[in-house]
Amino acid sequence: MFSEPKKDLRGRMTRKYQSETDAPTGSLNRTSPGFATRAIHHGYDPAGFSNAVQPPVFLTSTYGFESVAANEAAAALGGRLYAREYNPTTEILEQRLANLEGAEAGLVVASGMAAFGTLILSLLSQGDELIVHKTLYANTLAMVEQAVPRFGIKVVAVDLSDPQNLDAAITERTRLVFFETPVNPLSRILDISAIAERAHARGVKVAVDSTFASPALQRPLEHGADIVLHSLTKYINGHGDALGGALLGDAQTLRTLHETGLRYITGAALSPMSAFLILRGLKTLTLRMERHSATALAVARALEAHPTVAFVSYPFLDSHPDQVTARKQMSNGSGMLAFGLHAGYEGARLMMDRLNLITRAVSLGDADSLIYHPASLTRARQPIRKDAHLADGVGEDLMRLSVGLEDADDLIADLRRALDVL
Repeated sequence: MFSEPKKDLRGRMTRKYQSETDAPTGSLNRTSPGFATRAIHHGYDPAGFSNAVQPPVFLTSTYGFESVAANEAAAALGGRLYAREYNPTTEILEQRLANLEGAEAGLVVASGMAAFGTLILSLLSQGDELIVHKTLYANTLAMVEQAVPRFGIKVVAVDLSDPQNLDAAITERTRLVFFETPVNPLSRILDISAIAERAHARGVKVAVDSTFASPALQRPLEHGADIVLHSLTKYINGHGDALGGALLGDAQTLRTLHETGLRYITGAALSPMSAFLILRGLKTLTLRMERHSATALAVARALEAHPTVAFVSYPFLDSHPDQVTARKQMSNGSGMLAFGLHAGYEGARLMMDRLNLITRAVSLGDADSLIYHPASLTRARQPIRKDAHLADGVGEDLMRLSVGLEDADDLIADLRRALDVL
């Protein structure tokens, strides 16, 4: 399940567009298909599959060979032997995602956490150092604090909102800088190009979790990152019915992630059925991200005007401290926002329980709007530090809202009904 988009897919299928000039032109000056077109078509040629418009789901665990010699050749040349390593459906997804991110190659795995584990355990060894931003998704935080050090890897947390802080943190043992942007859960924005410039000056790679934005709104490789990570479960799939993760970057690094990480360390293969569902979701990614962004901005402005709301954090609000950086590296604000209440922890719990339309649930990026209260969750889950949410301005009153595809007026009305009792 490792694909380099500039090559035919293991000689078995070809892209619709073999080169930029092969694509149909929308104008006299257009020589390559646009993002939305590639999100629908790239990496799959129906002619290779009975002209089926949608790619088949290859539900097989292994592959047969005509002879022992053919088996040996496949093993030597990286052909398909076993579905944990290669599957035609997942390869289409890898090619498409790599193309959308502007990467040489892609690898898809079973979840976003599987992608992070594959990344770290493939590229770092005992004695190496990993730099992370001080604020991370709670389960990533638990992994870097509790699991990664058990492999002899030192984790250094740094406030990357000031890229100059990297200078003192990087040592001769530093191998990777990892951060999210937008940052979960407060949607702060980190300057990818500034961080990458300082890391590269010291010979260190940079990996960015761009899950909150998706490639429709932000492509970290264009800003100097070396590797992009996604939880495909979120916006890229977009329908709350499949788990998946992805890593995108240069071909050499991705080969290591596949041949070392997926094959021998994690074994976290993505189900071909999940790959099919995620490919389906990709077809509407551009439209969905436009809608998510427009509705989230309307909701953020309505919340900011409500007297019970202490603050609202949304990257494209004029009040957001990082809005200049957000507009530099993102084409829109996405559907994620955070807000806090003057009524504090208990007020947040009361308000959430009064919601009727918005679903109380973890995860994000679905058509359904989802809200959760980080303080309640981290108090309840043992593997996560009890104060894990109390960082970077994240207090006990904070709620994270994933704005879905419902009508903005309906979401605003639901929030106002819940807030008016405080």
